[in-house]
Amino acid sequence: MFSLVLVVLALFNFHGLATCLNNEGYALLSFKQSIYADPEGSLSNWNSSDDSPCSWNGVTCKEQRVVSVSIPKKKLYGFLPSALGSLPDLRHVNLRNNKFFGGLPVELLQAQGLQSLVLYGNSLSGPLPTEIGKLKYLQTLDLSDNVFNGSLPSSLVQCKRLRALDLSQNNFTGSLPDGFGSGLLSLEKLDLSFNKFNGTIPSDFGNLSSLQGTVDLSHNLFTGLIPASLGNLPEKVYIDLTYNNLSGPIPQNGALMNRGPTAFIGNPGLCGPPLKNPCSSGTPGASSPSSFPFLPNNYPPGNSDENEGKNERGRGLSKGSVIAIIVSDIIGICLVGLLFSYCYTRVCSCSKDKDDNGYGFEKGGKGKKDCLCFRKDESETLSENVEQYDLVPLDTQVAFDLDELLKASAFVLGKSGIGIVYKVVLEDGLTLAVRRLGEGGSQRFKEFQTEVEAIGKLRHPNIATLRAYYWSVDEKLLIYDYIPNGSLATALHGKAGMVSFTPLLWSDRLKIIKGIARGLVYLHEFSPKKYVHGDLKPSNILLDQNMEPHISDFGLGRLANIAGGSPTMQSNRMPSDKPQERLQKSASSEATAVYSSMNLGSYYQAPEAMKVVKPSQKWDVYSYGVILLEMITGRSPVVYVGTSEMDLVNWIQLCIEEKRPLSDVLDPYLAPDADKEEEIIAVLKITMACVHSSPERRPTMRHVFDALERLVLSTD
Repeated sequence: MFSLVLVVLALFNFHGLATCLNNEGYALLSFKQSIYADPEGSLSNWNSSDDSPCSWNGVTCKEQRVVSVSIPKKKLYGFLPSALGSLPDLRHVNLRNNKFFGGLPVELLQAQGLQSLVLYGNSLSGPLPTEIGKLKYLQTLDLSDNVFNGSLPSSLVQCKRLRALDLSQNNFTGSLPDGFGSGLLSLEKLDLSFNKFNGTIPSDFGNLSSLQGTVDLSHNLFTGLIPASLGNLPEKVYIDLTYNNLSGPIPQNGALMNRGPTAFIGNPGLCGPPLKNPCSSGTPGASSPSSFPFLPNNYPPGNSDENEGKNERGRGLSKGSVIAIIVSDIIGICLVGLLFSYCYTRVCSCSKDKDDNGYGFEKGGKGKKDCLCFRKDESETLSENVEQYDLVPLDTQVAFDLDELLKASAFVLGKSGIGIVYKVVLEDGLTLAVRRLGEGGSQRFKEFQTEVEAIGKLRHPNIATLRAYYWSVDEKLLIYDYIPNGSLATALHGKAGMVSFTPLLWSDRLKIIKGIARGLVYLHEFSPKKYVHGDLKPSNILLDQNMEPHISDFGLGRLANIAGGSPTMQSNRMPSDKPQERLQKSASSEATAVYSSMNLGSYYQAPEAMKVVKPSQKWDVYSYGVILLEMITGRSPVVYVGTSEMDLVNWIQLCIEEKRPLSDVLDPYLAPDADKEEEIIAVLKITMACVHSSPERRPTMRHVFDALERLVLSTD
């Protein structure tokens, strides 16, 4: 009996030793070893002690065989190992929106049963291997938003079952392989935009009868005629040929008929309907060097409803509106006067004898001291979550306290619909920017605290840094680093009272353009919540002493809403460092300035912002594009044409339609930078992609920044 027990135990131990990770598991562990950073712990349960990888995160098995590896949007940083190709039953790979770099390993394409390969939104580079043609069952190939280069291998047309091909936003070059149209007959989705494909569009393209939605060939270098066979595509297909080097008449058949000009803009050699450029008997579509050889014939793309809305916005204010504004200003002045008198009698006696419960921004003067006072009564209380009035630092570098801040010299920098901004100089010389928000919101402290501390964690050279905040019932203060060189709006256009104005050189403008893009890429892709700014405009882009831009006012609207602020309240609540008799005079002009600023701000908003409640990152892309137009043209977002007003984007369209010379569009201050014309034109092309009326057709900020980087490298 004892011997039998030993045998049973021996068999049990043998079975235990034999139970180990299978070959597919070891192949996936080599994938894990190729990952240098896994900040979210997505591969934390990939352990060699398991019997099989089928319970691992992102791994799907069928009959204990790995059929799918799907780990999207997990910030994985590393390279793609060749071992994935050794998974014989692998059908799906989805690693989109990570940080993979390096090339696409040839060995991965040995998994010949692969049906979908989705690597969108990484930093993969190099050519597409010719072995791609071995994937006979491949249905989806999405390599978009990477940095792949080289020409497409001719073997791609052997992927007969391919239904979705997205290679957009890469650096692919060369012509499309022979047989592209006759070999990929199953294609339903095709996006080749934002590459450097050249040569002619294949004549067999019209054979792709299964295509749906938008066929996007835009932003490439395709040349020659538009093949008439494109008209054979399904009539519901929208063909986007914008921004290429196509020439000659536009065929008027099938899917190409009854299309607006927006599908063909950016091809100066094209002529005939629906463009306004008639075909001549000589060289079709030839244009003179001075009449925008780089600009579309009709821009921006958009439907008539959107343009009508913009034109109506540009008709100016009616007489009734002007009268209403004047009456509102007068009422506002009276309210400000009453408010100041009340505040002065209750609070600003602190200039004579400030009690222990008062505090203020003190202003030094000759023989006296005026106060910008904020008072808290003992009877006022915060919500039960707030135990004391104190400054809350958001990083370890904050070396000042509330008393130092409130006793410092303060100067009003500006007023807007969301509070007042002060320049505050502490006794030790440290300079800060302090923004006062609204009153009220006393029961929303926790909400305010969560939001402001999330914003305070953002650290980037092109984002204004929030250092600390203060909360009480009647005062909410946000303390930022002070950016000394003013706003981009002032740098571009100056402001009333400026003694001298030094225009920005193109080199400075390009530096600012890149810096803004870099900051937006950080907000969109690398900030904890992948934020949207939502209110980007030149007045909230601040410049430091090196002309490096800092995006400010991020999250401000949300914080002001929590704090109980509103544009109406803030415009009637403007303390000043001047005596009382001067306050009313300044309040009138500044209240009008608040209105004008808010009115101009709408011109930076994307068209869809009027219809959609939830902000999108593509809103920021559009706003960025308008800012770039402003920097290139030197004009404000509202352009006066005769007695009417027109927004800047529509004005550019008018200039293009009228074929005005390039000098009519560029900022006259850029005349000394005539040798940079090619660079300016390249930036203008990027700009026009950003202000596309369709958010889906706008590039991401990451792609914009990459394009700007390549532009600078190519001109160095």
